[in-house]
Amino acid sequence: MRAYARILAPDDTEWLLGAGDLIGRLATAALTIDDARVSEAHAMISLRGGELHLLGLRGLFVIDGPPVQEVALREGMEIQLAPGVALEVLEIELPSSVLALQSDDLPRQVLTGASSLLLQPRLALVGRYRDDAAAHLWSSGEGWRIRVRGEPARDLRPGDRITLGETVVEAVEVALERAGPQRTRVDGALSPPLQIIAHYDTVHIHKEAKTGQQGEPLVLDGIAARIVSELVAVGGPAAWEVLAGEIWKNEGDRVQLRRKWDVSLARLRRKLRQAGVRPDLIRAGGTGQVELLLYPADSVDDQT
Repeated sequence: MRAYARILAPDDTEWLLGAGDLIGRLATAALTIDDARVSEAHAMISLRGGELHLLGLRGLFVIDGPPVQEVALREGMEIQLAPGVALEVLEIELPSSVLALQSDDLPRQVLTGASSLLLQPRLALVGRYRDDAAAHLWSSGEGWRIRVRGEPARDLRPGDRITLGETVVEAVEVALERAGPQRTRVDGALSPPLQIIAHYDTVHIHKEAKTGQQGEPLVLDGIAARIVSELVAVGGPAAWEVLAGEIWKNEGDRVQLRRKWDVSLARLRRKLRQAGVRPDLIRAGGTGQVELLLYPADSVDDQT
């Protein structure tokens, strides 16, 4: 019950990468490539419409022809991240359904690779091993395994309940086509088209009024503007840690980084609501990914 791509790395090692896994120079990436020509967070695997896609984050890649920012992965595909730095797709596994976790305090999140359930500072599922986790989860190839702190490892199946003190998390089965990002189409009269002009330190959001004319734009400055600008520059979903790391480059404490991110994101959404801009413009997915949710009539002018 795991969608993954088996990837041959430039050093001839093989990796199983699923939705949300990062490829880049970062030591915390699921596939770390130690090459200066590869960006820190170069690309990410995403599950979209029942297919695994590779999304360019801080870099583009070449398949056959000009550089691209997104491609649906296919077996036998060779992906050039940089001259002489190539990935080969050896296998694609797309089951009919995948396993996810959910609770009252945890939005539904699809399991990818080795993951950790944290209780502090809040309930969270992170896509890597953490020593301080209340529980660890990993794929056995045939299914999923879990080890709650102080207990032996066991199989994890749909319907199982994970008890962590007073917190209960449920494992649920999700149809593959419903596991990726969902796009909502809203009638233009209810959700007027937006024009977003990003200058990095400032962002202007123009909203078409009922008369068809543009009113006063919402002007974002400082951290709020940088969050939107980073999302514009990325051009697709990105892990909150990648975005926050670009904004607070000198913050080495992950807990403090997450606190700054949560507070700043809440302030940004409050500004959007107060200005009559739909707050789902900044969409946080269930796997820790964040993106700009754009409707067909929306436009973005990247001047970052």
